[in-house]
Amino acid sequence: LIRFLFIPQFSFAAAADGSEIVNGKKVPDGKMPYMVSVQNGKGHICGGFLYNEEFVITAAHCDVEKPSHVVLGSNNLNNNKTMRFKIKKCKHEDYTKTTSGNDIMLLQLSNKVEQIKLPESGTNVSPNTKCTVAGWGKTKSDGEQVKELQMVEVSVINLNQCRMVWKKYKGNIPNNVVCAGGYSVKKASFCLQGDSGGPLVCGGMAVGIVSFNYKYNCNYPNLPNVYTDVSKYIDWINKTVKQKKCK
Repeated sequence: LIRFLFIPQFSFAAAADGSEIVNGKKVPDGKMPYMVSVQNGKGHICGGFLYNEEFVITAAHCDVEKPSHVVLGSNNLNNNKTMRFKIKKCKHEDYTKTTSGNDIMLLQLSNKVEQIKLPESGTNVSPNTKCTVAGWGKTKSDGEQVKELQMVEVSVINLNQCRMVWKKYKGNIPNNVVCAGGYSVKKASFCLQGDSGGPLVCGGMAVGIVSFNYKYNCNYPNLPNVYTDVSKYIDWINKTVKQKKCK
């Protein structure tokens, strides 16, 4: 068994349809060991993160790319230390499209990995909280996906404020989401192409799943990025993990 650091199982409140890390920095190997590269036969398509020794959490919209396996064990996808696991998929039954919400999917690993638990925390995530997002997506809109994990810091944005700003652009914000980054900055610190499904991590907890942004505007996003609020899906996650009926 390989040992990984896990995001604590969730006791908190408070994450585009394809995406990228813009103006981020390389993540040192050994940091963020919970990060997972979701792949198909062509390579990396989405991010994800370990929930326990058998399941990965990612975004439901990643299923359109027909993921077949996940890669973990190193932040560099070219590293020979990476491990590959075939998967079965449990997509949320109410998911239809990103802007309608329920953008969450569980991936059951073909083999278990050994878990190292972190202490649980009841900390609520407040607006302006500094969080991190990481992924192997593009570092610019017209660029190629990277092989080394990138990360960037973003701030959580008040959900009512997020809705009002999106409404000005006739954009829809579904229920059960978190907004962060991509707004009120001179230059984008984060965008989303190839990083879908990865975690929004605040205080050591995965509070969101990268879901969507506005019109794939990655270099200078004018609206907050939207993440699935993990805390709203704990019952579904626990039920799905217990049933183990992924296909």
